[in-house]
Amino acid sequence: MPGTSALEDIELIIEDIGGRGGKGPPAGGDDGGGGDSSKRRGPQPPSSRRYITAIVVALVSIVMFFMAMAAAFLFLRATSKNWTPLHLPALVWANTAILLLSSAAIELARRSLARLRLEQFRRLWFLATALGVLFLIGQLAAWREFIHAGFYVSTSQASSFFYVFTGLHGLHLLGGVFALLYVSLRKFEIAKVSRPVAAEIASYYWHFMDGLWIFLLALLYLGK
Repeated sequence: MPGTSALEDIELIIEDIGGRGGKGPPAGGDDGGGGDSSKRRGPQPPSSRRYITAIVVALVSIVMFFMAMAAAFLFLRATSKNWTPLHLPALVWANTAILLLSSAAIELARRSLARLRLEQFRRLWFLATALGVLFLIGQLAAWREFIHAGFYVSTSQASSFFYVFTGLHGLHLLGGVFALLYVSLRKFEIAKVSRPVAAEIASYYWHFMDGLWIFLLALLYLGK
């Protein structure tokens, strides 16, 4: 019967689709050359790997630069006859605690974002940003305290390294502050990167700046 034949044809089509695992028509088939289906899905967002690779390259270049500076510091400290011991301002230690608290706030913010607690994320992220700005203000205050004590860039080799290390670190950290502001203010609905990825990349950079500061502080402390 015609009706029975039509039903059998439909069953064969369903079995054929099921046998391909629901993967749709093969490339070069009836979909017009195999390229139209991917076009209908629209452009795919860029992989987060490219952003992670970019930040890793940037951090490696920063490490190489500061390692060269540290090598010069250690060489002069060991060989120079004019090396004068340097006593760090007490404010530097308070600034270090502020920076550590900022990194802790960033990690708590990332966990809140992963749990989709957006309001808590915004508050913690703002706190981390504010602490970063406070650290920079504290570093300027430490410079002022150092100047009032009679130590300038040209006073001694040790004081020169103090200003160079803290100044360059402060400039890099200022870039991190702008990155944190980008994550908190950017409208990610129209961005090429998602907020979680941007927060992850910014946190990597911020924690690196934290660790770099601990290294520089230990270097300056040993230099006295």
